[in-house]
Amino acid sequence: MSETYEHKPEVWTAGRLREALKDVPDDAPIHMGIAEDTGDFDGYREGVLVDAHHVENWWPATSTSPERTETETALTLFADWKPGLYDRLE
Repeated sequence: MSETYEHKPEVWTAGRLREALKDVPDDAPIHMGIAEDTGDFDGYREGVLVDAHHVENWWPATSTSPERTETETALTLFADWKPGLYDRLE
């Protein structure tokens, strides 16, 4: 049986992000470092923020309730590779 551990990153809130961005100019790009493994930022992959959407939860219809969707206050931030020239993968 493989050994496991519980990963508990400190998840930022909107307030903490606002505080971090307070002195950043409006036209400054946002770069993101994505850990290659849980908590490992030594070999992180760099990306850029390209979008954000409110988290939506969806439940299918059942025999007793209709389909429904709820929008949370949480956001999902989407990152893509940095702008540049890349080899096309076939």
